[in-house]
Amino acid sequence: MLNPYGEDAVNLAADLANRRPESADELADRCRAAGLVLELPVTADDLSRAGAALDAWEKVVDAAGEEERADLLNQMLAEAAAYPRLTSHPGTEGWHLHYRDAEQPLGRALFTLFAVGTAFHLAGRGMHRLRRCETAECDTAFADTSRTGRQRYCSHRCANRDAVRRHRARAASA
Repeated sequence: MLNPYGEDAVNLAADLANRRPESADELADRCRAAGLVLELPVTADDLSRAGAALDAWEKVVDAAGEEERADLLNQMLAEAAAYPRLTSHPGTEGWHLHYRDAEQPLGRALFTLFAVGTAFHLAGRGMHRLRRCETAECDTAFADTSRTGRQRYCSHRCANRDAVRRHRARAASA
């Protein structure tokens, strides 16, 4: 089951931001695949609201520094504010906390999930652990979940591509 307040939530935000869902059905399928329990049918309005949540989240990713990142994330948190509550879902094990009102439409719930999850991720791991890939031709957003906190690339593929580029540049100048 999705840990809604931390690494899983911020990774879901990155996944959806990097490849935006094109339909309500796709949004629902990808959220379910990520372990999210959907309480209500997913509609076109949810898709639109999810897009707005992702727009706000990407501003946090692209913030110029820690203060701006915190300000933007605090704006999201203020909009998402609700009373934390214990809940359980039919067919799942155990109780857990939700930081959102009960039975919210998915688009609204994703806004809260992204805001709270990103806040937990950054507060727990460091404000620098949200960025875009450093490969010139890639602008993929990702959450740095590495042990060292020095992840520069969105994937091994991009890291390898950049290493080959640097090697070839050194060999050409030698």
